[in-house]
Amino acid sequence: MTPTMIGLIGFAALIILMFLHVPVGFVMALVGYLGFGYIVSWSAASNLLIRDFYSTFSAYNLTVIPLFVLMGQVAFHSGISRRLFNAAHKFFGHLPGGLAVATIGACAGFSAVCGSTSATAATMASVALPEMKKYKYDPALATGVVTAGGSLGILIPPSTIFIIYGIMTEQSIGELFMAGVIPGILLSCFFVLSILIWTFFRPEIGPRGPKSTWSEKIKSLSGLIETLLLFILVMGGLFAGFFTPTEAAGVGAFGTIIIALVGRNLTWKGFVNALYDTTRISCMIFVVVAGATVFGHFLAVTRIPADIGTFVSGLQLHPMIIMGFIILIYLCLGCLMDSLAMIMLTIPIIYPVILSMNFDPIWFGVIIVIVAEMGVITPPVGINAYVVAGVARDVPLHVVFKGSLHMLYAMIALAVLLLIFPNIVTFLPQMLK
Repeated sequence: MTPTMIGLIGFAALIILMFLHVPVGFVMALVGYLGFGYIVSWSAASNLLIRDFYSTFSAYNLTVIPLFVLMGQVAFHSGISRRLFNAAHKFFGHLPGGLAVATIGACAGFSAVCGSTSATAATMASVALPEMKKYKYDPALATGVVTAGGSLGILIPPSTIFIIYGIMTEQSIGELFMAGVIPGILLSCFFVLSILIWTFFRPEIGPRGPKSTWSEKIKSLSGLIETLLLFILVMGGLFAGFFTPTEAAGVGAFGTIIIALVGRNLTWKGFVNALYDTTRISCMIFVVVAGATVFGHFLAVTRIPADIGTFVSGLQLHPMIIMGFIILIYLCLGCLMDSLAMIMLTIPIIYPVILSMNFDPIWFGVIIVIVAEMGVITPPVGINAYVVAGVARDVPLHVVFKGSLHMLYAMIALAVLLLIFPNIVTFLPQMLK
């Protein structure tokens, strides 16, 4: 068999094992090890497996991941998410679908201190769903908004997906973070617009809440100060060049703990739970990264990435048509696997194609994150939908998916907008240069 055929068999085995619910990191490591061993040698494959896992878990530049995860977990256990929702509720709760709009605002704010989509979805589900249930919101609207709003966690910096993409492609993480700011704000606005249109035609699904006085609104703004301070401290220092992404993550984690302790919002039990969740999430990410590294080396010896790059470069098609096909591939994959696994699996193949067509790597990173966001809310995988359904146990999973698909139009609209006007993404990163 040719190396290319072995590579295709490896892909097929990978998809089958994923459907059998084998953890994706172990699947990629196993298939990569067996494929590399078959093509090269078993002793080389064993050395590769040990080296890739060791280098991943000991890599200094990857310490940014557990530090940003810790920042988000401490923020959650210290009640920052609830105070964000309360502030947004005071300002928007009286509008049709106001609690849903408040949820998007709180998700956007919490995403600024948490780089995980599932963590944002789980956090805001526990905070916002009881309130929307109390005001008799339609379950599809309530759960759909939380599911979609949680996806902002991987677009608004800090984002673990941006970090992984930046490391894999050797792009500036600071520029990627900066590139995600405007699209993140735009997507939040598009989500709000979708809610307003939805409730305009069906006002009964999102009843108005009580109107707050201006004194109550101003008082609630104190809940935004912590998030604003953290965002300015971490992102401002990073963009200004005061510290590296890893140092920024360390400063953010330490700053979050200090703010929580000063405000007496973090108990010892909450701190221990934050450490436990940080360890669990970080280990999951590291195993996926290590497994994908092994699988990437297997793909390299099959020459599939190089062959695809050569084939696409030879096509007499407009680059945007090729980009459309790439996005379609990501949409299909997003329905089958987790966003992190999808990025790790495809970047070694797709990235050379992007470079051959002279697309901006920073712009492409944002586009891929937006498409990955679509994957976390669409069936059958849609990890955010499962997370929200796990919190809202009285709402069937198909109802959660029904609500989240209503919000999908906002993501599609943003992706189209960024394809037509790439300067929306590249404007702020170019200011860093």
